[in-house]
Amino acid sequence: MRLGVEAALVDGRLVRGDVEVNDGLVARYGIRRGNGRRGLAAPGFVDLQVNGFGGVDFATADAAAYERAGEALLETGVTAYLPTFITAPEEALVAALREVPRATPGPRVLGAHVEGPFLAAARMGTHLLEGRRDPDVALLERLLAAGPVRLVTLAPELPGALELIDVLGSHGVAVSCGHTEATAEEAEAAFDRGALTVTHLFNAMRPFRHRDPGIAGAALVRDDVIVQLILDGHHVAPETALLVWRAAGGRLALVTDAMAGAAQGDGRYRLGDVEVEVRGGSARSAEDVLAGSVLTMDQAVRNLHALGVPLAEALGAATAVPARVVGADVGSLRRGGPADVVVLDDNLEVARVLVGGEERVAA
Repeated sequence: MRLGVEAALVDGRLVRGDVEVNDGLVARYGIRRGNGRRGLAAPGFVDLQVNGFGGVDFATADAAAYERAGEALLETGVTAYLPTFITAPEEALVAALREVPRATPGPRVLGAHVEGPFLAAARMGTHLLEGRRDPDVALLERLLAAGPVRLVTLAPELPGALELIDVLGSHGVAVSCGHTEATAEEAEAAFDRGALTVTHLFNAMRPFRHRDPGIAGAALVRDDVIVQLILDGHHVAPETALLVWRAAGGRLALVTDAMAGAAQGDGRYRLGDVEVEVRGGSARSAEDVLAGSVLTMDQAVRNLHALGVPLAEALGAATAVPARVVGADVGSLRRGGPADVVVLDDNLEVARVLVGGEERVAA
């Protein structure tokens, strides 16, 4: 099957020509014969932080709810993601992790992102303080045993946090630093120990100052650290996003931090144990604190490109870069690789989506 596109994103560059898919795999690209081709084929989007979507809160989701949320995610071009669980009591986290599906008929579930409970008390954001815990290896092991954990966010300055990074590394689980008061020195120690990335840069962390750059400054100057950014117009200013791109182009991962209100419109929803109101495209708790977002990944790509970032690089921030964080075989188009593809029209709107070569969204 040929996709009928003008070009494809391959190895970070746009290659002219059509793409052919056979038996669920990418067979060829750069095919120049034929007329009437339109659109751009890119790897399916990869989202590392999805708390919920399409009216579903993953903290309490069952198999049917995952399927509903997955169908809505496909409409936005996401073909692989990490359901994300914010800070909660152990029994709630264990119950949520046990419901994470190993396989779904929708986008690929790469595993779970556990955001907490080992966070800084002063940087909880909308996470409830009652669920916060100091680093505890036994608790961590119980969470890892409960479900397919793929990524954990923790505050690296907490006593015992570096030992948790060691444990997570031994289990093949990626570590992100976030919700943190870490100084630059404390962040450097975590990165040297194996932490790969930073959760929603600038949000819920020690502020960047000229003589106290904190974790944000440490991450931006290290070539081996991937920085995640929520580019919804509420979490960071456009100038801040452009600064991040200029400092960390090629290692910026777009994330949505989406919650149940994404793709639903204004209204009242839940984010774990937190009641959230979505109004004017902003998700906020009763205390008027940002509580996730209603951003979609296709919109995040358009937002980044609108700042002047070249299209290939903007797409890479939603595909290959986040895939690197968790070491997943997604986020790229290559001969013999899985045909997880999003076709975008001239306005960068989602026209078609394939997962494993199967058409899931059609124009």
